[in-house]
Amino acid sequence: MKYLLAVSSLALALGALAQRTINVHNACPFTIWYMFTGSGTLPSHTTGWEATEGTAVTFQVPSGWTAGRIWGRRDCDFSTNPGPNSCLDGGCNGGLVCSTGTGTGVPPATLAEFTLGSGGVDYYDVSLVDGYNLPVSITNNVGCGVPSCPVDLGPNCPAPLKGPYDSTGFPVGCKSACEANLDGNPSNSRNCCTGQYNTHATCPSSGVEYYSYFKDNCPNAYAYAYDDTTSLFTCSSSLNAVFTITFCP
Repeated sequence: MKYLLAVSSLALALGALAQRTINVHNACPFTIWYMFTGSGTLPSHTTGWEATEGTAVTFQVPSGWTAGRIWGRRDCDFSTNPGPNSCLDGGCNGGLVCSTGTGTGVPPATLAEFTLGSGGVDYYDVSLVDGYNLPVSITNNVGCGVPSCPVDLGPNCPAPLKGPYDSTGFPVGCKSACEANLDGNPSNSRNCCTGQYNTHATCPSSGVEYYSYFKDNCPNAYAYAYDDTTSLFTCSSSLNAVFTITFCP
């Protein structure tokens, strides 16, 4: 019995150690509000918080964290409308502390995405598939690749995609061609890679409107759903990389 208890205690201890460190840094010259989601066991850190200029937080995520997403919300006011429209972009159900079961925020929103420990590999990327609202990079301490979109895509965003705008008229987002519904049928769309266009073969980047605007400015970020070859980064899980997500790097 003592042996079984010892083995059980060791298993619990190893389970407690099976954590990975994530840093999130706001290098923007203004306040933003963070949110993260994922599948399975979620980190113990709050799922939504305010980050003033220059602040950073560190928290632990499970070593097998899957479908992890971290993004920033802009121009939020939770006092009168604590829901998905309480921010100009990136908003979510729940107000400041977002619901963990409702996916990503209201587009446009730049995403930092993670699936850790899948077959001994960490997968991570910066995605503009849901549009852009903040520059983002994902660095690490073990020399693996760095996905990023370090450019402010709002001011020069093509007119059909530009917005929303803050109270001064400055564009704080740039929608994807899918979100802007440029071809009129999001359920069967080249821009969304849906319907008859839902494979890599039937949805080449050449068929996605304004793809080059996003890809030319941010070549290391997903500009559409099937950008894997240039935008999905990997790192051996055995290296136990510490990942740092920096907004406005």
